[in-house]
Amino acid sequence: MNDLTRESDIIDFGELSPAVNELLQKGVAAYRRDPERADQLFREALELSPHELPAYYCLYKIHTYNGNLEVAWDMANLGLEEATRQAGWSIDPREWPLKETAPGSAERFALYTLKALSFIELKRGRKDKALDNLAILKAVDPCGAVGWTVIYELAQGVA
Repeated sequence: MNDLTRESDIIDFGELSPAVNELLQKGVAAYRRDPERADQLFREALELSPHELPAYYCLYKIHTYNGNLEVAWDMANLGLEEATRQAGWSIDPREWPLKETAPGSAERFALYTLKALSFIELKRGRKDKALDNLAILKAVDPCGAVGWTVIYELAQGVA
């Protein structure tokens, strides 16, 4: 970590290669003052190791926050594709198995990313698609482990 990154600013992304973790940590630190630099660092991490899922998360998260919904949607879908590949699941969430997912697993990342896509779809004015995704999440994650219920509540308030 560089001198500009305080210990309290470190994000636990799970087990990552040191080079990818360093790029993601630098991106998180850069985000507040320079979102474009953060985007570059996250994309560099993704290019370096496209199988390490947190780079997708960082990219779709910052682009959602910044209102770049098309980029956020693209990054989330790329992350979903990689997570389902790693999980051995279909890219079609309607075909996902009904089973518990472990924190930090590719399966959990897929569920979490489908939740993010639901939020992105709401922001894009596509409530029907968001509700379709949320119905899938209700079936495969009935306990709401990935927090989809919050997005469901938001969707209820959207006309």
